[in-house]
Amino acid sequence: MASSSLAFPSISLNKLSSSNNSTSFARCRDGVRSFSTRNLDRSRVFMTVSVGSSASVHDALFLDYKPSCAFLFPGQGAQAVGMGAEAQNVPAAADLYKKANDILGFDLLDVCTNGPKEKLDSTVLRQPAIYVTSLAAVEVLRAREGGQQIIDSVDVTCGLSLGEYTALAFAGAFSFEDGLKLVKLRGEAMQEASDAAKSAMVSIIGLDSEKVQLLCDAANEEVDEANKVQIANFLCPGNYAVSGGVKGVEAVEAKAKSFKARMTVRLAVAGAFHTHFKEPAVSRLEAALVATEIRTPRIPVISNVDAQPHADPDTIKNILARQVTSPVQWETTVKTLLNKGLQKSYELGPGKVIAGIVKRMEKKAEIENVGA
Repeated sequence: MASSSLAFPSISLNKLSSSNNSTSFARCRDGVRSFSTRNLDRSRVFMTVSVGSSASVHDALFLDYKPSCAFLFPGQGAQAVGMGAEAQNVPAAADLYKKANDILGFDLLDVCTNGPKEKLDSTVLRQPAIYVTSLAAVEVLRAREGGQQIIDSVDVTCGLSLGEYTALAFAGAFSFEDGLKLVKLRGEAMQEASDAAKSAMVSIIGLDSEKVQLLCDAANEEVDEANKVQIANFLCPGNYAVSGGVKGVEAVEAKAKSFKARMTVRLAVAGAFHTHFKEPAVSRLEAALVATEIRTPRIPVISNVDAQPHADPDTIKNILARQVTSPVQWETTVKTLLNKGLQKSYELGPGKVIAGIVKRMEKKAEIENVGA
C-alpha cells in the first residue's frame, strides 16, 4: 500500500530535515533527539527498530516525553455537513480533497459540504471525511500568520479512535495517501462487522467509571453471552460509552437510573465499536497494515489502546489492528498529558468534542479549535 507520493520523509536520529516544504504535515523543532532514552530498560516494551539507515531505537523511545504543545484530532461523531468549506480558501488544504477524490473514487468534498447528512453519517464515509478535513485544518492553520510556528512547536499528538490515524499522519508515520487508504478500509471493515451481528453503543452520563462497570455487570447478568456489554470508550469523568449486544445495551438503559446515572444517550453508530463485535474487521486491517509503510513518528503519538507513545513501526501496526476491538483510553491520555505539564493544545478538524472533554477535566486548560 506504499504511496507513490510520500509526504513524510524517513527520519534519522543523526540528522533531521529542516525543509520548509509546505506540503509536509509533520515538523518538530528538536526532532526525536529531544526525547530522553534514560529509562528505556525499565519499560515493559523492549523492541528495537531501524530508523533511517544507521540508527536503532527502542519502542519506548518516547516514553519519557514532556509535552508542552499538543495537536488533538477528533473521531467519529465530529462530522457535520458544511465541513471542508473553509479549506477551499487554502490551496494546500483544498488539494487534499482532490487527492482524496482520486483515492476514494468519489467527490469527498461534495459529501462534506453538501451532504446529505445521512450519507455523511455512514461509517464508510465519515471516517475518510473526518481524516481529510482534520489534516486540511492543519493546512488552514499553517496559512495563518504564525501558524507555521505553532506547527513547529507541537511536541506530542493524539486522536480519538479514528483520530489516531490522523495523528500518525501528522507525525509522519505514514503518508496522507496511505493513511487515507487505511481509514477507508477501516470504515468498510467496521461496517461489514456491524452488518454481521446486531450490536449498539450508549453513552452513560453522570457516573464514574467504577459505577458504569457495576452497571455493565448488572446488565450482563440478564443477557446471554452474545449480548454482553462492556465499557468501550473512557472519554472523561462522567461520560463513558458502553458497547455490546442490543439486548445488553437495552438492559443498561433500563437500569441506568437505578444506578443514579443522569442520562443515557444511544449513539448513532454502526454497532458496538471497540469490542469483540469488531473482531471480523481485524484480519482485513492487519493485512492492509502489513502492506503499508509505517515509520517511527517524529513526535510521540499516544495510542488509544494503552495511552502510551510507541516508536516501533511493527508495534504501531499491531496496536492499530487491536484498536477496533479495544476500549479507548482517552481519559487516561488527556489526564497524562495534563499531569506531564501540557501548556497548550489545539483541536484540529470538525466539531469541538475534544475541547469539551479537555475543559471538563481541567477548566483552566488552554485549547483552541481549528476547523476547515
